Amino acid sequence: MAAVCVLPDQIVVECGASEAILPPALRAGIPFAHACGGNAICSTCRVVVVNGAAACAPRTPKERSVADRLRFSPELRLACQMRVTGEVTVRRLVLDQYDLEHADLRRRRRHAQSVVRSGLGGGRRRRSESGPRSVGQELPVSVLFADIRGFTGFAEALLPYDVIHVLQRHFHEVTASIERHSGVVTSYMGDGIMALFGPNEAERSVLRAVRAGLEMLADVDRRRADLEALYGRAFDVNVGLHHGPAIVGSVWGGPASLTAIGDTVNMASRIEQANKLLGTRFLVSEAARDELGADVVVGRSARCALPGKAGQHTLVEILGLR
Repeated sequence: MAAVCVLPDQIVVECGASEAILPPALRAGIPFAHACGGNAICSTCRVVVVNGAAACAPRTPKERSVADRLRFSPELRLACQMRVTGEVTVRRLVLDQYDLEHADLRRRRRHAQSVVRSGLGGGRRRRSESGPRSVGQELPVSVLFADIRGFTGFAEALLPYDVIHVLQRHFHEVTASIERHSGVVTSYMGDGIMALFGPNEAERSVLRAVRAGLEMLADVDRRRADLEALYGRAFDVNVGLHHGPAIVGSVWGGPASLTAIGDTVNMASRIEQANKLLGTRFLVSEAARDELGADVVVGRSARCALPGKAGQHTLVEILGLR
């Protein structure tokens, strides 16, 4: 039996001659990320060989394919493919809890139902027996859109399962930020989300939305070095926020989900897109800025045309909270 010491866990596992190091490590309770199930079609189980490189068998064809595509240096290996013949020490490179969880979007829908019942959507509604139906009421809400900037280029350089792994983690963090500030994600759209903050909390909805948006940006900044180290590239996020009236309610058809419709929603989407034009990360409408008062630190303001909207609109950059 060959022995592998896995860091930072400080656990030694024994591997058979024909066994990759991932299965015995999992049996020993080491929380290896393995998004593709250990089939060498992602790189989330990657390790760096710290000691004992001479006891590592050559890469399998599957591992070589991944290593060539991602330009792995010799000491970077896939735990699901790596076999050893002696004593080896490796370090896991995907470590924290976020990397071990997958976003369960169904939980978000259940959370949306609870928000509807708690007052954001105006109360509980009875499901129609005839099929999907939208019911709701007009409420003053803050609508936030967040979209990944540069995700296409980022995704094209990665293996598909790595893309899914990174995107799931991103959605997990973004959704957690929104829910911490009493908002709800109403839809996931490709690499973007729409979130709703209603008037059913003591703190103003627009201020809660700003807190969530700034938290998202801080998470992206904190994660950037890890992404660069693991994949050689990273991405940024654009956030757009508008405050105004919208029809808010629940749509029935399978699991109930919260939704909002109206010009406020459309405006928030256009504001998020304007970040690309203005070179900013977080923009709010003039209406949202007025609601925020002196609670925020603002950057520059700009008047610009927005697709599908008549005239010029003032957008304000948000830099932080006072």
